[in-house]
Amino acid sequence: MSLLLEGKRAFVTGGTRGIGAAICEIFAREGADVAFNYGARDDLAEETRKKIEQYSKRALSFKVSVTDRLGLKRLAREIVEKWGGIDILVNNAAINRGDNFATTTDRAWDEVIDTNIGSLFAVTKPIYKQMIRQRKGHILNITSIGAMRALPTAVHYATSKAAMIGFTKCLSREAGTFGVKVNAIAAGIFDTDLASALPERLLQMHAFWASAGRLGRPEELAEYAAFMVSDRNSFMNGEVVIVDGGAIT
Repeated sequence: MSLLLEGKRAFVTGGTRGIGAAICEIFAREGADVAFNYGARDDLAEETRKKIEQYSKRALSFKVSVTDRLGLKRLAREIVEKWGGIDILVNNAAINRGDNFATTTDRAWDEVIDTNIGSLFAVTKPIYKQMIRQRKGHILNITSIGAMRALPTAVHYATSKAAMIGFTKCLSREAGTFGVKVNAIAAGIFDTDLASALPERLLQMHAFWASAGRLGRPEELAEYAAFMVSDRNSFMNGEVVIVDGGAIT
């Protein structure tokens, strides 16, 4: 049987850490050329490029913010010029802050909302438009169970991730007309830098909630993500799949 993503061209946001880095590597292992963006760490970007290239796949990295609309338009054009198109988009990049709502500052609220929601428009639109032209594509959004359950996480983060669910469901209706599928994974708590922003009490309680009895590993989510954006997943659109280690609802 062929690889899940053989011959595909993918772009992943936030490709140097945690889930994003794992997705880049697993997608390359499954046969995709992978481009990704990052914010600051050139050394981590080089590590991700090497992981992609070890599978003899092409890698492109872009040091550009997910809120930089002009930069992202240029990024999309460059990938299309070099590779001929983009088949897969994974909206993974996000930030969190360990804030209580009563003490959340205007700056903290705007930073989380602008990054986590604003990026959906800035990243997706230029790539979606070229997917429309080629009449095919998969968009996968990484949201959170914090958007669906009353967890003791930050309100701004949960709000932004809930918006991603609405974005997924509504865009999937329009996108389906053009042969483009839009789905999401609602991630539980994974062993990433983002998890370090969660309250300690939540991390302690997680061991009791999740039947797996541990945090998820980034590669575990990446394995499922590879299937979700593959041609074998041919009849799913507008869905939010929970991957959380069997946590109690």
